[in-house]
Amino acid sequence: MLLRLVIALALGLSLASAARADTRPVVVELFTSQGCSSCPRADAYLRELAGRDDVIALSFAVDYWDFLGWKDTLASPAFTKRQRAYAKTLGLSGVYTPQIVVDGVAEGVGSRRAEIEEHIAEQGATPLPVPLHFTDDGTALTLHVGAGAKPERAATLWLVRYAKEETVEIRRGENRGKTMTYTHAVRGLMPVGMWDGSATTVTLPKTEMLMQGYEGCVALLQMRDGGPILGAARIDLAAAVEAEAPAR
Repeated sequence: MLLRLVIALALGLSLASAARADTRPVVVELFTSQGCSSCPRADAYLRELAGRDDVIALSFAVDYWDFLGWKDTLASPAFTKRQRAYAKTLGLSGVYTPQIVVDGVAEGVGSRRAEIEEHIAEQGATPLPVPLHFTDDGTALTLHVGAGAKPERAATLWLVRYAKEETVEIRRGENRGKTMTYTHAVRGLMPVGMWDGSATTVTLPKTEMLMQGYEGCVALLQMRDGGPILGAARIDLAAAVEAEAPAR
């Protein structure tokens, strides 16, 4: 009986490990604002998600609450435009914060953990259709995009640059007097190519990216105008630089 129990436990652990190994990361985008009093709980939740291997967590600061008295120091009109595109695609009447969008196909209030966890579990159970991965030769990064079914319209390949952490003292507005730390705060969003179903590669200048303050990068292959995400890959540039540094 004891032997059977040990075997069963070992088999269960093995299957659980295999399941974790097969789990692909789910893209979780939080749309937040320093001028939103409802956002700190969602910001804290994203900080937890950023530490998980099964999630690619990104924080996009939007600018439409700036009129409330505090200009968000991390916001960009491009991030607001991205959220509005999602609202249109997902059939929403407008935009709001805090909002989380999962894989470009599901959304919910960013502080409602149970709802978001359901979306993450549901999306994570299905592989993304197009494989993406980075390789690093020390001086340049190469993004490899696999082949797949040709989309009706060419998909966009996005490069998302983020800071691991940004700490901000908020002096006015709804969060006046708070010091907030934002995890995986997006600092740049740039299209680097289009994808028509064929396998392709994109070479990125690593040295220049580091000089511009890139700490982490995510590549997203996405249907245009806020559509579903077809593939995703991430690389921690700061960790890569540390690994390459000579031992002292």
